[in-house]
Amino acid sequence: MSEKLNFRSHIFILSGQKYKKRGKKLRYRELLKEENDSVLERYTLAVERITFFLNSETSLQEPYKDYFVKTALFLQEMDRLKRHIDTDDLKDYSFEALQTYNRSLYQDILSEDGAYEESYANPAYAVKRLGAELGPLLSFLYVEIRGDIIYAVEQRLFNMTINAELFIQVLCLFEEGIPDAKEIKEILYYFISDYSDHTVDYRTREMLDPSLDFATDIIMNSDLTDLRYLFRYGDYITDNEIRLADFLNRMPEDEIEAMAYTYTHGYEEGFRIAGIDLTKKKNVNIRYAIGQERMIRAAIVQFRKMGLTPIIYRAPIIGGNRRAGYSGTSPNKQYDYDHRQDYTIYLDKAYVERRTAILRNSYESRKELAKEYAGPAVIEVFGENPFEPRNKEENLKLSEKQQKLSVQMTSESAKIVNEYIPHKDYSFTIIAYPIPEIGEQFEEIFKEIIKVNTLDNEAYKKVQQILINELDQAVSVRVLGKGENRTDMLVMMHDLENPEKETNFENCTADVNIPVGEVFTSPKLTGTKGVLNVSEVYLNELKFKNILLTFENGKIIDYTCDNFETEEENRAYIKENVLFNRETLPIGEFAIGTNTTAYVMANAYDIVYKLPILIVEKMGPHFAVGDTCYSHSEENRLYNPDGKEIVAKENECSLLRKTDESKAYFNCHTDITIPYDEIASIVSIHEDGTEVSIIENGRFVLEGCDMLNEPFCSEK
Repeated sequence: MSEKLNFRSHIFILSGQKYKKRGKKLRYRELLKEENDSVLERYTLAVERITFFLNSETSLQEPYKDYFVKTALFLQEMDRLKRHIDTDDLKDYSFEALQTYNRSLYQDILSEDGAYEESYANPAYAVKRLGAELGPLLSFLYVEIRGDIIYAVEQRLFNMTINAELFIQVLCLFEEGIPDAKEIKEILYYFISDYSDHTVDYRTREMLDPSLDFATDIIMNSDLTDLRYLFRYGDYITDNEIRLADFLNRMPEDEIEAMAYTYTHGYEEGFRIAGIDLTKKKNVNIRYAIGQERMIRAAIVQFRKMGLTPIIYRAPIIGGNRRAGYSGTSPNKQYDYDHRQDYTIYLDKAYVERRTAILRNSYESRKELAKEYAGPAVIEVFGENPFEPRNKEENLKLSEKQQKLSVQMTSESAKIVNEYIPHKDYSFTIIAYPIPEIGEQFEEIFKEIIKVNTLDNEAYKKVQQILINELDQAVSVRVLGKGENRTDMLVMMHDLENPEKETNFENCTADVNIPVGEVFTSPKLTGTKGVLNVSEVYLNELKFKNILLTFENGKIIDYTCDNFETEEENRAYIKENVLFNRETLPIGEFAIGTNTTAYVMANAYDIVYKLPILIVEKMGPHFAVGDTCYSHSEENRLYNPDGKEIVAKENECSLLRKTDESKAYFNCHTDITIPYDEIASIVSIHEDGTEVSIIENGRFVLEGCDMLNEPFCSEK
């Protein structure tokens, strides 16, 4: 097109101020009223235009007519949903009626009944029906519009308005004839770019401003014994959410309080151990899974006693990490995977620069809120069947140039966030619980996980100190796999200038990282080399078969797996989901997990490959690729319980922060654990060549570590 499209007229940007009325904070619904009123006329006109299209003859020819009619009908349904929310009449629906309605909203992207195979949300179907050039673009448009389910529930009329206007603009072009794909792509590009001053700004506000209390209101003010509350979120509600909420409702109050305390006390301990003054903070970001509300309500009460107000925001509506906020079970992980690189439509240098500038302005306007941010308190869930994606040639993919831009955008965004919320000034905690999908023994497993999460810290602290005392004498550590496991890693340790007062390894108990059970270090990269191999592992919510990484001087030089038929697909899978489109990554962490109780429990219930990395990393030696555990906070002085200062907090990459920060940090950290049963040996190698065994044939053999082998005795 010869003229740049402009979508930015009449935009109303929410400021970072705290809205008040008669001295009292407004409820969430009132917070958006001014913005909604400002676009109501535009929205009404857009709905009228869509209704007119559906009720009149059209010049559109098939297959495009089918696409636009179905998308218009969806938009019409979203308007009905909006009116349901405006009038609050859904509160009178029965549980069964709400469940049926909820399913109808997500019906065409569900995989279980094959609906997704004939949905325009499926790029393969869109290409089949609409062509190789227009199909992916129109699929992207439809997926953007599907975000209206959440926008309607959250009463974000601005987003519904611009989506409707975008649909109408594209529709008008098709009514004039079949447009060129470049013209459609340009419309989509400027839609995303021009409105990013609203979307990026709003997302920043969600992350910092506790007055956006949509979810907090559900948690604190719903009757949690009436499971109809689950449908207030707008997410797809499955048996996972329903059965989880029901199970927690049946637990005694003292057990709920104890679970919440493990979580909130771990958070508080993280500040104490890191030497950060929690009293200077006001807000805590709570991340959880829908269905856990009873525990979260108890946690909010406990956090408030610490002086912390909850900030609770949704995981990204379209694409992104589902753990970056609260969420329910994905309606279709293949759908998520198919659209993971849709941003190829608009990712260019100009967009990166624009988005970065908006992000900085957003944080600058809320710098006081940023100072009050204490950090995330995360509850992960596990138990879903490991997802093995299917690659589709119809999916949009980043070019090599865009892969580099993606890395640049991530790095620049992280730098801005760290500028306003320095890593050294906040803490976090992470804990995990199962969901019903884990199997028929869900309730038993849940109770076993509670035990794992509350193991005796003091006992582990003592035995882990024995491990550290030996490892601090090592110049290197050798890790060998057994059987078909090809692991053969030589890991170099940092030199200790004052061994009486310094240590390389952190004695990790249950505070920020629950459950208890590991000693870890940031190894020296120079000289670290070998092969890391795991038969089966679940990384970043994706299953990897027989992953194999080769290292030289602590950096990945080669990689493969057995997920797909071709080597090209296997390498691309790892590059995207482990290296995050980089050419290489360093080892940021080497650790030895000590939680044999968790390992034996996992084997007893046959759930090893359904556990989250949070627990799995405690169940054997592991390596993390990416940043160190002390990223951006290397200057903080940390001490183990024995009083020794932890000095191995960085490596040859993170040291570059002093000269070129862009080369120091990678904004990722992926743990890869080798199960005990795949370990032949872990040996500490001293400077004089003495070798001391830590583990042999999957069992701890270092003197004083017998406690760690006791759970194995109970194995059947």
